[in-house]
Amino acid sequence: MQVLESFFIRYYERLQAWPHYQRTLALPPVQRWGVFAAVFALSQIVVFGGLYLIFDEVVVIGFLASILAGLMTGVGALPAVFFKDISPLLFNILLGGAAGVMLAATAFSLLAPGIDFGDHLWPGYGVWVVALGLALGAAFLHFADKRLPHLHFETVAGNTLDTLQKISLFIIAITIHNFPEGLSVGVSFGSGDMKNGLVLAIAIGLQNMPEGLAVALPLIGLGYDKWRAVALATLTGLVEPVGGFLGITMVNLFSEILPVAMGFAAGAMLFVISEEIVPETHAAGKCRPATFSLVAGFILMMILDRMIVI
Repeated sequence: MQVLESFFIRYYERLQAWPHYQRTLALPPVQRWGVFAAVFALSQIVVFGGLYLIFDEVVVIGFLASILAGLMTGVGALPAVFFKDISPLLFNILLGGAAGVMLAATAFSLLAPGIDFGDHLWPGYGVWVVALGLALGAAFLHFADKRLPHLHFETVAGNTLDTLQKISLFIIAITIHNFPEGLSVGVSFGSGDMKNGLVLAIAIGLQNMPEGLAVALPLIGLGYDKWRAVALATLTGLVEPVGGFLGITMVNLFSEILPVAMGFAAGAMLFVISEEIVPETHAAGKCRPATFSLVAGFILMMILDRMIVI
């Protein structure tokens, strides 16, 4: 935690000392934000143009989808600007629906196509290859969960996030778990299956929304500016494009590892669902509405998987 904080402090100090940054801040508001927008647009042209030249349009779309899925964390945080508190029952229902969406996406967009790819490469052994990847993904999240300092999702229950240190650790937890979600989107698009990648990106985006709310509300409760809290919640989702880029490039350069990679992403997502999301929906004792919400989320994603035709 201290290492992470010192890194951002050093980076911020260097940025503040940069002459070009100081001159930009001195500009009138319209011009200042125009410069920021132009720099951002130029960076996106360089990134997406490079991806298109090196790979193809599917990779570019996949990277963009992982960015949009990550930004949904900020969209989910927006209600915190208008409401001081969210009913625990409503929050658990939202989390239950997110868990159902994630389960369906894992089954239909990662495991099933992963087994098919595995059988194509190694006839009759696809399920075993994916099973190996699934176990590796769960083990990776297990060791990350043990090694990196953070708080679990159940800390949301009962408004126990009452200090900045606790909230910082909780934000780290969500950031850790967003990485494999981005990885899963990247792996799915990297396989060349636009439909599965799109379905998975939608599922991840829906799941990110209650997480964004869970970050923003405690920050506002501690006196943070509402829009700053939303911005911090959004930043937790922007690790997903990093995972998405890694997943896309990995399976494009080494197509033989695709079944293992899809199993790995599925295992990591199942770990998050079982370790974080489902226990939180049961923490307050009123788990039945969240259970039905989980089923509804699963059904919604199952139908969406059949309706999207590309």
